[in-house]
Amino acid sequence: MWGKDKLREECGVFGVFAPGQDVARLTYYALYALQHRGQESAGIAVADGRQVILHKGMGLVPEVFREEHLRSLRGLAAIGHVRYSTTGASHPVNAQPLVFYCSQGMMGLAHNGNLSNAQFLRQKLLATGAIFQTTTDSELIVNLVARFLEDEDFPAALRCAMAYLEGAYSLVILSEKRLYAVRDPYGFRPLCLGRLPEGWAVASESCALDAIGALFVRDIKPGEILEIGPEGVVSHAGPAAPRFAHCVFEYIYFARPDSVLDGFTVGQVRRELGRQLAREFRPPADVVVPVPDSGVAAAHGYAEEAGLPLEEGLMKNRYVGRTFIQPSQELRSLGVRLKLNPVREVVAGKRVILVDDSLVRGTTSAKIVRMLREAGAAAVYYCLSSPPVIRPCYFGIDISDEAELIAARLSREEIREKIGADGLYYLSLEGLLRPFGEMARHLCTACFTGDYPFPVTGCRKTLTPRRPHLLEV
Repeated sequence: MWGKDKLREECGVFGVFAPGQDVARLTYYALYALQHRGQESAGIAVADGRQVILHKGMGLVPEVFREEHLRSLRGLAAIGHVRYSTTGASHPVNAQPLVFYCSQGMMGLAHNGNLSNAQFLRQKLLATGAIFQTTTDSELIVNLVARFLEDEDFPAALRCAMAYLEGAYSLVILSEKRLYAVRDPYGFRPLCLGRLPEGWAVASESCALDAIGALFVRDIKPGEILEIGPEGVVSHAGPAAPRFAHCVFEYIYFARPDSVLDGFTVGQVRRELGRQLAREFRPPADVVVPVPDSGVAAAHGYAEEAGLPLEEGLMKNRYVGRTFIQPSQELRSLGVRLKLNPVREVVAGKRVILVDDSLVRGTTSAKIVRMLREAGAAAVYYCLSSPPVIRPCYFGIDISDEAELIAARLSREEIREKIGADGLYYLSLEGLLRPFGEMARHLCTACFTGDYPFPVTGCRKTLTPRRPHLLEV
């Protein structure tokens, strides 16, 4: 949200099977609801029973699609994608969905997540004669599925391809007549199923189902393949993993507060994390101020538990886009002020509890603390509703270099001094997991602990492929 001082999730996906309805427009509305998951590119692919038609481009959903685009996308099923790049550069060729031809006709694919063995797969596929048009790991999935479709039906081909894939992938896939949804065996990234009056929808988050009037049915299970066609929804079992590993950062920051992920409403979880933070750390203070928008729910919980007033001490400019022109070095320091501005009447002379979701690199945090001091705050205590981020993520978050993480290099006291706060408080790992109960054992917390669900080497296969000869040189 603030330059490079926030973790970024790769993308959001959506799919709908609803013959006779305006599936492109339904997808457009759903992508609007998922815009927070990716702002670099957007795309919609539609299947009409004979072919798959695609429109995609760089930018936000309303920048990519005009009325004439939606009118031209007619069919019985559609998939959509909003992207923030983690694997593959921010370039039009990497925008999704990807549409391709194979032995069974045309298909489209959209992917949320990150393959941790992408380099291994690319090298092997290139050695067997594969040709790639993008730099995304999603095209590796396309290539594998297409190979297996030469002598398998679609669900079997997907299951075979999954045997090669390591890491995070929630997929929506179109054939010319059907929609498929796939969630990786660990369940890193969310994916859910919804019911329309005359059709079905799948989405990264339930808020996208709400946006089109679909009834939330259930989360798609880790390792599950859903086949959706005129007969309804058929579930196929894919490869199993030794454990589930749902990304805990979906609850801390990525997902929209009104979404329900694996049985938990995101906003309620964040509020409870704020309450737990107040139980663990309560420095002497006069007011609680959230960092908008990521710290709002946790700040509500903190204020309730601490018995302190909650005030909008930082105002967010809702009209600043993803980027803005910074014409000179002298003006670059104004960057944060274009997005946030302190409310002097709220913070002047007050001891402020500043609540945010996480601290990644620390650069923006220092600017926010300085702004509050310049506005007259007597003290600023920076409180975070998550533990220190000390390890890279290989499963769809744009942190792959430990050197970027301030908590991996500096102690808490050193970070406090660097950002200029009077106090710096992180939620404990135990406090983070408390709201989840038994579900806590199914969460991936590797960015806080270094305890990855499996050893990540970038050049291994977790599962035994059904047809290993396809990658033999």
